[in-house]
Amino acid sequence: MNDNLLKYNHDLKLKTSIENRTIYSSDYAELNVFETRQVAEKINLKFGFPIIASMLTGKKVMHLDGIKAFDFFPGESVVLPSDKKMLIDFPLASAKNPTRCLALGIDPEKIKETVEIFNENTRIEFENDTHSFDTTAVHLDNNQQVQFVLDRIFNTFLEAGTARDALLDLMLKELIIRLLQTKAKVMLLDNETLFDNNRMAFIVKYMREHLTESIKVDKLANKACMSTSNFYRSFKNTFGESPIDYLNAERIKFAKKLIQQTNKKFADIAYKSGFNNTSYFNRQFKRFEKITPNQYRKLVKNNIA
Repeated sequence: MNDNLLKYNHDLKLKTSIENRTIYSSDYAELNVFETRQVAEKINLKFGFPIIASMLTGKKVMHLDGIKAFDFFPGESVVLPSDKKMLIDFPLASAKNPTRCLALGIDPEKIKETVEIFNENTRIEFENDTHSFDTTAVHLDNNQQVQFVLDRIFNTFLEAGTARDALLDLMLKELIIRLLQTKAKVMLLDNETLFDNNRMAFIVKYMREHLTESIKVDKLANKACMSTSNFYRSFKNTFGESPIDYLNAERIKFAKKLIQQTNKKFADIAYKSGFNNTSYFNRQFKRFEKITPNQYRKLVKNNIA
């Protein structure tokens, strides 16, 4: 295990006037569970190893270098490289309803090992770059695949038994690959230079520019000069989700902006976001956001969303 990750023979609990912290460890990871019981601002936190932070209950406001301050809710995660400083506000924390979150530290050697496997055997469309976590922070908004693995890791850390570390090792590899797929997605969205030399990036750009049009997988495959089956497999291997799921996620992001900025009816918002069926729009919105469009509008009006 890398020396940057602390090794404990038992669970360690740390308590301050503001926050309780419980630490669990395994061969290749350290899980920190934080519970904050009072309103606080600009709490400073930094780890000496790459981490993925995830909310369990409550709300935080995150202040990170290179990213505009954002609200942090359950179902969301943040990936941070080593020694990345965080300033955190806890606007809703109380003794009765504490804010709880976890920070999972991963041994850099385990990341390196998994990245090498992923780059050699999994990635299809990124010949000109290599994946690494040594970048700025990445905010993952309701990524279901990542959250599912994190939940399993959290529950496994709480288990006893000789198989725990072996199970955690397998889950960590899966989590790293899920994060790499997500990071590929973020790289495509943020780095316009990739659009000139990458077929998947070209397709993503096309999808974002034609959200309101009828877009089918065979049409995207044709634009990528690939067979439909090969395109579908390549897209899912690169991004960790199907082309339609990716497209619907982008449409829901656009719909959220319309809800925030206008008072249009949901039928109009659905149409302008590329959904021809309001019922389908409502189902997809709840699938990605865990609430209905109407509930989201109420949160916006109350300055919560």
